[in-house]
Amino acid sequence: MTAASADAIDFTGLIRPGDTVVVGQASGEPTVLAEALVRQRHAIGPVRVFVGALFSRSFAPEATDGLTFAGYGAIGGAGALARAGRLDVVPAQYSRLPGLFADGILPADVVLLQLARDGGRLGLACNHDYSLAAARRARLVVAEVNRQAPWCFGAELPADLRVDLTVETDHPLAELAPARIGAVEDRIARLVAERIPDGAVIQTGIGAMPDAILGALAGHRDLGVHSGMIGDRIADLIAAGAVTNARKPFDAGITVGGSLFGTARLFGFADRNPSLRLVPPEVSHGVDVMARLPGFSAINSAVEVDLSGQVNAEVAGSGTGARYVGAVGGQVDFVRAGNLAPGGRSIIALPSTARDGAVSRIVASLDGRPVTSLRSDADLVVTEWGVAELKGRTLAERVRRMIAIAAPAFREGLERAAHGLLKPGD
Repeated sequence: MTAASADAIDFTGLIRPGDTVVVGQASGEPTVLAEALVRQRHAIGPVRVFVGALFSRSFAPEATDGLTFAGYGAIGGAGALARAGRLDVVPAQYSRLPGLFADGILPADVVLLQLARDGGRLGLACNHDYSLAAARRARLVVAEVNRQAPWCFGAELPADLRVDLTVETDHPLAELAPARIGAVEDRIARLVAERIPDGAVIQTGIGAMPDAILGALAGHRDLGVHSGMIGDRIADLIAAGAVTNARKPFDAGITVGGSLFGTARLFGFADRNPSLRLVPPEVSHGVDVMARLPGFSAINSAVEVDLSGQVNAEVAGSGTGARYVGAVGGQVDFVRAGNLAPGGRSIIALPSTARDGAVSRIVASLDGRPVTSLRSDADLVVTEWGVAELKGRTLAERVRRMIAIAAPAFREGLERAAHGLLKPGD
């Protein structure tokens, strides 16, 4: 392992034209290395950059000509790349990304990581994700060891991982502030919270809807957490005593996640905290693992849901106006685990409309747009107008229940569109 100063890092000759560079995501982004890559891109030559969620401006579309981008979704700043037509999306389940890198299906010539230090030990900062599998395949691994990165249990750097070059840095991490929550999100959150019992193990995603639901759970007791991401709102629930993880049959007393998506408050909470553990995707998103958690409640959102229960969590709009706004991510894994766990639930929560009420997010059919989660996995769908229980229901029953939770202005049109799904006399 060779050390270099941050201002002396020179990627020319190390990164080759045509390489694929995998960059650590979200709050684990090695921003000093990413910014050096962008500054030196013309001297390096054309390269492909694989990104995940982006919380920084390192790869702003207007400042990255000469680079091409791929990633698993349009989360955070990756959405700007998608809107600019610069992001080539890999529509894979998050749990499968490590295997795709390990098998060489997704290329990884160079990997840029952010690490944390605890004395003489190094650890993966904020993310225990696919980047580890990518690093094992890479020709070159460069790590930024950031003094401000939290040391997280479970994310210790494996002894067999080769790091070729390290750079010592000391700067704030890229942050994701808690989302702004409105009256609609509050109403949905209350409906969801009513269906989550004390002692349940919860999983949530990113955005205003999950943040609102977590806020509504503050009065619950002995909740557990097993989630792909841990955010500030989870830390709030732990501080409030709502999350204790006491009733888990394994990992008792421990909040389990794959990544930290949040602010400096979260990073301080996570640093050297033995009651929080970061785990790899095969655990954080492992259906077989989550299915052994009684009362596992998977809480996810969507772009739209059709009358049969099919979920699109990836693309908004249609035709020439279609744009990638989400990801397959972990939704499929979590939905299936919620269905398999004893007493578990899979909850899809979304506002009934978009664009200030002009567009219904309950639709007759997805009409060629992606089906992220299958209707055969549908359980609960929640909008501000109510809860549709879909598990085990016929198509005709589903149509009626879904129309009942659509915005009133769109119900008549949905009834007309759904006429072919309803049996005569229903």
